[in-house]
Amino acid sequence: MAIFARLADLLKANINDLIDRAEDPEKMVKQIIIDMEEQMQKAVQGLGTVMASQRQMAKQLEEAKAQSKLWEDRAKSALKDGNEELAKQAIDSKLKADASVATYEKMNTELTDQVDTLKQQVDILKKKLNEARTRQSLLIARDKVADARKEVSKAMGDLDSSGAFAKMDKMERKIAEKEAQADAAFEISGIDAEQRDPFVEIENKKAADDELARLKEELSKE
Repeated sequence: MAIFARLADLLKANINDLIDRAEDPEKMVKQIIIDMEEQMQKAVQGLGTVMASQRQMAKQLEEAKAQSKLWEDRAKSALKDGNEELAKQAIDSKLKADASVATYEKMNTELTDQVDTLKQQVDILKKKLNEARTRQSLLIARDKVADARKEVSKAMGDLDSSGAFAKMDKMERKIAEKEAQADAAFEISGIDAEQRDPFVEIENKKAADDELARLKEELSKE
């Protein structure tokens, strides 16, 4: 039936559409399931229509068989009464009923086969729909994981592109430079303090006097 071909086409089209458009996978996957459920409902309704036709045909078949038997019984009754002409009329009606029986039997067989085939197809489609529902959950979960990984990758890329570590290295160099300047200033201030120490000044003056005396003594000996 066309309804089943339509459902198969819908599955292929929606999967391709999901791959091609991939704008909002979660929303699109849910829409696929909704479309499949609608088509499944139509398929079940189509099956119901064929089943109703088959039941109607079976009923007509039984009625035709009943008419055939009725006219056969009437033909026999007419013959028993010696009314051959009436028996022939009954036989004509029986033959018409038999023709209807043959027609209805053929149609009923075809419809019964169609019902069996459609039932199998509907069962297969139900399984596929259940499988699609399971895949829906998996695809949505995978999409969320992919989004999370994308965000993490973007954050790492932003971190690298912003040169955060380069800025920290530069700051560290400036701090080290300030520390070196502070150390140098501290050392210089220590030397100045030493030079201003009166005891150091006395010792330095004595050393200078001693050196001067030594030089005078050397000159006097020449």
